Amino acid sequence: MTTLKTISPVDGSVYVERDLAGPREIDHALSRAKAAQKSWRETPLATRRELLGKAVDAFLAKGGDIARELTWQMGRPVTQTPSEVAGFEERARHMLAIAPQSLGDVVPPQKEGFNRFIRRVPLGVVAVIAPWNYPYLTSVNAVIPALMAGNTVILKHSHQTPLCAERYDEAFKAAGLPEGVFQYLHLSHADTEALIADDRVDSVNFTGSVGGGAAIERAIGGRFIASGLELGGKDPGYVRPDANLAHAVENLVDGSFFNSGQSCCGIERIYVHKDVYDTFVERFVELTRTYRLGNPLEADTNLGPMVRTSSAQFVRGQIAEAVAAGAKALIDPAAFPADRPDTPYMAPQVLVDVDHTMRVMAEESFGPVVGIMKVGGDDEALALMNDSEFGLTASLWTEDEDAALALAGRVETGTVYMNRCDYLDPALAWTGVKNSGRGCTLSQIGYESLTRPMSFNFRTKI
Repeated sequence: MTTLKTISPVDGSVYVERDLAGPREIDHALSRAKAAQKSWRETPLATRRELLGKAVDAFLAKGGDIARELTWQMGRPVTQTPSEVAGFEERARHMLAIAPQSLGDVVPPQKEGFNRFIRRVPLGVVAVIAPWNYPYLTSVNAVIPALMAGNTVILKHSHQTPLCAERYDEAFKAAGLPEGVFQYLHLSHADTEALIADDRVDSVNFTGSVGGGAAIERAIGGRFIASGLELGGKDPGYVRPDANLAHAVENLVDGSFFNSGQSCCGIERIYVHKDVYDTFVERFVELTRTYRLGNPLEADTNLGPMVRTSSAQFVRGQIAEAVAAGAKALIDPAAFPADRPDTPYMAPQVLVDVDHTMRVMAEESFGPVVGIMKVGGDDEALALMNDSEFGLTASLWTEDEDAALALAGRVETGTVYMNRCDYLDPALAWTGVKNSGRGCTLSQIGYESLTRPMSFNFRTKI
């Protein structure tokens, strides 16, 4: 039997070891999920919501342990991982609160002699494939509403964060969720494809790379089942000349370097109006230099290691290539003693004199680096923001809401922010365009991807 080994980026040790499931375990899990879904879908909505609310309570009761083990698994500072537990609660509670309205019948204007309505019915078995970078915040978007809608769920988590799947299972068992309604499997890539290709899977929710999304589509090809794919981004920010610079700098630095830049909706490129460019860059660099790279278990660390050395090497390669092509690096890694080329500990970097011929401005970096370009106005900024294969989020920094609204409607993106970035509001649809994926989670609209419409056309008078 193949063994999963999670190497902690904190110190390079093996933090978790688990046996991977195989075809027999996959078949058993799918059979249980299919059987359990028949009764779960008939369970009253209020009962489902009560059970899932208890599961959220059980999860939060272990929040301190969950946050600390998350630091060990993927490297985010222990002072920051509790925010993921809080975010999990925010999204779960919101999706439970809006469920009665979101899942209620749609009733058109009535016609005499008829009873007509549309009912949202569950899809069946939903496979959720979750990543390591925000392992709870990405998975909760699908797991809780899928179950709330009457589906059963099989969760496959990243090999970097296997304990997250087990924490879900622990919470659902504590809440008394019926057997087979939620299950998890630790799987190889090949067996993950076998799982989602099985006819008993009715929907797939995946967060990961573009290549991973393409593999999902190949695996389910020809079966005409629903899929939701969030595949990353190269998210831009545009600072207009009327922006509150102190606010923009503080939030764009955080959006660039929080979680060591390992966020699908993190800021990876910034366009700044020429009138405020020099001041913005000076302040941005000044704040970046205050970051403390180090052991994420220590309270004064606010920048931890990247998830693995190979990921850090990839980003270092982008930076070196850009500098060789004429970019200027404004941060001296020597100012961050914990920075080591042969480890996942990597100093943040700010690049200027960049352009879109450089990989660092076009290819997803997923690390602590950001490029900043000077622009002459809105039209130039818009063209550069849209010059990307991705379209997950974009942020506008201005005190002119009318100007932002006019510009936002022309940005090719799933979410556009004004004066904030790198945040998911559970009341709003989380979606992307281009290679950032397809489908939607969160909000009332998110429930639509986890159900199908069924029309009832009853003639009551003959």
